[in-house]
Amino acid sequence: MTGAAFLAFAAQLSLFLILIGLAVAFVRLAKGPSLADRVVALDMMTVTIISFCGVYAVFMDEPSFLDVAIVLALVGFLATVALARYAERRMELDETQAKHAMKEEGQQ
Repeated sequence: MTGAAFLAFAAQLSLFLILIGLAVAFVRLAKGPSLADRVVALDMMTVTIISFCGVYAVFMDEPSFLDVAIVLALVGFLATVALARYAERRMELDETQAKHAMKEEGQQ
């Protein structure tokens, strides 16, 4: 087996495994059950798509896909941070509402 044939085989196998990982992450994103599970699944999907772009760039000998992977990594990071802040604020709001409900219940 030559080096080129081995690289092509390894790239095809990697792309197949990455697609399986992407499918598993999509199932977790759809099923949930909590917001934190969905955020982690979305982050995993972002990482698998980035790795797909990297492997595809090597497989097709097209370095422009690496630029796409870098931009996607930056956008994915910002999306993860934004979703984490949303989840934190939502949790704080839920705690505040629960305290307020307990206070009203105690006054009656």
